[in-house]
Amino acid sequence: MSDEPQQPNQGVADHQPPAAPESGGEAESGAGSGAEGETGGGGKAGRPRRTGWRRAVPTWRMVLGGFLTAMLLVIGAFFIGYSLVKIPPANAMAVKQANVYLYADGSEIARDGEINRENVTLAQVSKDAQHAVLAAEDRDFYTESAIDPKAMLRAGWNTALGKGKQSGSTITQQYVKNYYLGQEQTVTRKVKEFFIAIKLDRTASKKDILEGYLNTSYFGRNAYGIQAAAQAYYGVKAQNLDPARAAYLAALVNAPSEFDVVAHPENKSAALARWNYVLNGMVKKGWLSASQRAGTKFPMPKEATAPTGMSGQRGYIVRTVKDYLAQNKILDEDQLSAGGYQITTTLEKNKQDALVKAVDDQVMSKLDRKNRKVDTYVRAGAASIDPKTGELVAMYGGIDYVKQYTNNATRRDFQVGSTFKPFVFTSAVQNGSATQDGRPITPNTYYDGTNKRPVQGWSGSYAPENEDQRSYGDITVSEATDKSVNAVYAQMAVDVGSDKVKDTAVALGLSADTPSLTPTPSIALGVATASVVDMADAYATLANHGKHAPYTMIKKITKDGTDTVELPQRTETQAITREAADTTTAILRSVVQNGTATAAQAAGRPAAGKTGTAEEDTAALFAGYTPELATVVSVMGQDPVTAHHKPLYAAMGLARVNGGGPPAQIWAQYTGAALKNTPVTDFDLQLQPGADQIQPPPSVPDENPGDGGQDGGGTADPGGQDPGQDQGQDQGQGQGDGATPETGGDPTTGGTDAGTPPGGPTDPGTGDVGGTPPDGAGGAPGGGGPSTPGSAGGNAGAGTPGDGGTNTGLQGMFSDRT
Repeated sequence: MSDEPQQPNQGVADHQPPAAPESGGEAESGAGSGAEGETGGGGKAGRPRRTGWRRAVPTWRMVLGGFLTAMLLVIGAFFIGYSLVKIPPANAMAVKQANVYLYADGSEIARDGEINRENVTLAQVSKDAQHAVLAAEDRDFYTESAIDPKAMLRAGWNTALGKGKQSGSTITQQYVKNYYLGQEQTVTRKVKEFFIAIKLDRTASKKDILEGYLNTSYFGRNAYGIQAAAQAYYGVKAQNLDPARAAYLAALVNAPSEFDVVAHPENKSAALARWNYVLNGMVKKGWLSASQRAGTKFPMPKEATAPTGMSGQRGYIVRTVKDYLAQNKILDEDQLSAGGYQITTTLEKNKQDALVKAVDDQVMSKLDRKNRKVDTYVRAGAASIDPKTGELVAMYGGIDYVKQYTNNATRRDFQVGSTFKPFVFTSAVQNGSATQDGRPITPNTYYDGTNKRPVQGWSGSYAPENEDQRSYGDITVSEATDKSVNAVYAQMAVDVGSDKVKDTAVALGLSADTPSLTPTPSIALGVATASVVDMADAYATLANHGKHAPYTMIKKITKDGTDTVELPQRTETQAITREAADTTTAILRSVVQNGTATAAQAAGRPAAGKTGTAEEDTAALFAGYTPELATVVSVMGQDPVTAHHKPLYAAMGLARVNGGGPPAQIWAQYTGAALKNTPVTDFDLQLQPGADQIQPPPSVPDENPGDGGQDGGGTADPGGQDPGQDQGQDQGQGQGDGATPETGGDPTTGGTDAGTPPGGPTDPGTGDVGGTPPDGAGGAPGGGGPSTPGSAGGNAGAGTPGDGGTNTGLQGMFSDRT
């Protein structure tokens, strides 16, 4: 037994644990802790389990892992995009399609799309021009990378907040868009722009990129590139641009059309702000000294020239169409620059030709620019609208788009003068207004027409002058309209409420943001500077019995011959009551028959209208309409060098240019030709209740006033009244309406009517008061010419030649039509 191996004991001995250390208690304690940790948390020894809200918080390992994963995805996407996006061939601008502009009948007006560009090297561009563009668009161009992530994020954020489309593009990105890609606002295009810009930045120098950018940027006036822009705006080469002119061209890149201060003088303040921003940036970057900056004055650009394809009226039409499309959010300049659009306008060729011929015959052919300096100031603008459709059928923008770039039909910097006065009366009828003493305002309401009479009921002090300081005493609204009496209409504006007058003007068609359209008594005298087109739109509303839809000049647009571009809906509304519009038409008919616009009778049709003259005779207007056509004509004075407004005294050899002269003559010739072979129709009027009733002044008794041509007491009539006139008035009234006399004659002329003998005083200036003989110009009848016998219910009768039938003769017309 003793010799046999002891296997079990050996095994036991071999597996004996080592002797416990002296600090066995600690080891035991440690072992216990390890066991407890494993039991409690299931993790590594010594790490407690996360409980409660801590379990929702990612650990740093999770955050780091997620970040690294995202980075890997971004880097991967970047390299994939970088490898897939190639630098494409440059856009072939030379083969781009033109846009075609058509008359309503489909005949061609013009084509545009010719690219006006002359490429130059960077050495051929002045340092000032280079620095100005960098200050405007990308001040850190030479030190930054091809993209600016911060700017892109900022632009995206501002766009998301509704602050308008914001650009976060560097010059490199803009050059890529201009030269390689297109103008479409899509994510795909932006992604391509991003990668191409990075690649281009690695393969091209900064100077090459800047050179390409300067040659491809659009500056307006059909000028692509800095060289074409320098020629278009200042007639110099790009290498001769100084800081002032360079800063203006750089400002144009931001808004080429809007910042052209010649085409849009109303936007000059915005253009100046951008110009100052560029110059300040040049100073900040050290490219311009503070002393140079302090001495820099704004350089007014020259009148634009254009390719011969835009000569005559073509350029005005194309520019106006582009502005209309942009303002109505139909197509913007970037879309149009892609070409391929066929745009059919509402313009009718026969009417367009007739309007151009009328202006040439009545004004342009009578100018002698060599011997009369004032004739170099003369310009004309006109617009004609079909009242029933609201379509612009003819427009005259200027003598030639190549010679005079500014469109005189759409500009908003000349006062409309007394052509605004009818809107005051319209508002009075629309609002059921009354005089300060409670009498309803009608065509036969008497007002005090005394010169410099202080306006009553107005918190301020306002006492407008009548033209030539004439006083009329008590005078009816209709006669005050015939003679354009400022004192009457300023008071009427307060009686109605100048804020209501403004609302009525806007309802008729004027823009609410028309310059100087402010609710004060002076609103009645036409201090607002609405455009000729705006005024034609408003008068068309009167002709259409108070119905209005925003005017249009576009019938149809197609793209590449097939795709039809959707046009906005135009909804006609009853802007004012028919009675308000028609009663206004009634008193405007008297202006043509008896007042300051007798020259308009040459159209040979029933017509209504109003003359007007801007302050200091810088513009003369006639706004008139037949049932078929509403047309406004303006003859303006502007210095061709300084662009300052100039008076038109002695222009065309006339003592004064007034609304009843050349503008009314243009209107008559155009209207007669435009409506040739069209049946003659009369106005169908529904007048306000009581339009035919006399509303005598407070000082006149209720009984039948006047006898033998006197004022019937209460109204001073220093000059008296010609009995022959009263006889003519009574006969014109048909059945007799109380034989209401003419009141308030002119004390300086023996109380005669506003009609003066042929060759006498002309239509006045701002107030358009007094007679309207158009100085015999063009053989038009003077204000003193006899009126048409029996017209409008017998206005004239056997009255003394020269009075044209006085205001009281209108009572017969009102009675017949009520």
